[in-house]
Amino acid sequence: MKITILTLFPEMFTSFLENSIIKRAIAKNLVSFELINIRDFTLDKHHRVDNPPVGGGAGLIMMCQPVLDALNSVKTESAKVLLTSPRGTTFNQKKALELSKEEHLIFIAGHYEGIDERVNNYVDELVSLGDFILTGGETAIMVMSDSIIRLINGVINEDSIKEESFSSNLLEYPQYTLPYDYQGHTIPDILFSGNHQAIEKWRQKQSLVLTRQYRPDLFEKYSLSKGDKKLLEEYDNNIEPSWETKALEKGKKFLKK
Repeated sequence: MKITILTLFPEMFTSFLENSIIKRAIAKNLVSFELINIRDFTLDKHHRVDNPPVGGGAGLIMMCQPVLDALNSVKTESAKVLLTSPRGTTFNQKKALELSKEEHLIFIAGHYEGIDERVNNYVDELVSLGDFILTGGETAIMVMSDSIIRLINGVINEDSIKEESFSSNLLEYPQYTLPYDYQGHTIPDILFSGNHQAIEKWRQKQSLVLTRQYRPDLFEKYSLSKGDKKLLEEYDNNIEPSWETKALEKGKKFLKK
């Protein structure tokens, strides 16, 4: 995948591209980045890329000419052009997965008070991180790029992606690592049982409970199976199910306290 970013501040992406998973994905040639400085395309004799809004108003508006000339310099037939905008589709895991299958993404980062309305005629989609205001689209593009890149085949372990939050409209189950006891907070014994089927049931129950508690909007979208309903019934009625009891009894030798 190729990701092209049209921005007034390309230097903002330096650290983003030189660390962690993004850096490794670039090194593996799984993704490449192209940073285009919109300022390089202005025809204004004073090298301006913005002007006050016509009709009056606060702030400055990015002019369409330098933005669209910058876009035309990099646009390809396979490219999908996205503009960060508060009126755009809210970005989520489903959208990240959809965009991860594209060959070439072009992001246009808005800035200042806004961008000339006519730029919208030349983009494929408007995208937004949510109902809040950022100084510019650069930070939003970093977040979206990170989310998209990690879904590209080969970037991270496939099993990790399958079990992540939002992959099935459920939040991920709790995760632990040693020590077993930290200031009185212990790891659930079922995770030491060695019974993978029981552990999977426990984790599913936790995902259901956490999603219902913290993200009822996601929980409403999730289609509960007969098994899911039984797990929630066990939790709501404080029932210790036989599958958990048996797993703990047979797995005592795995417990490491």
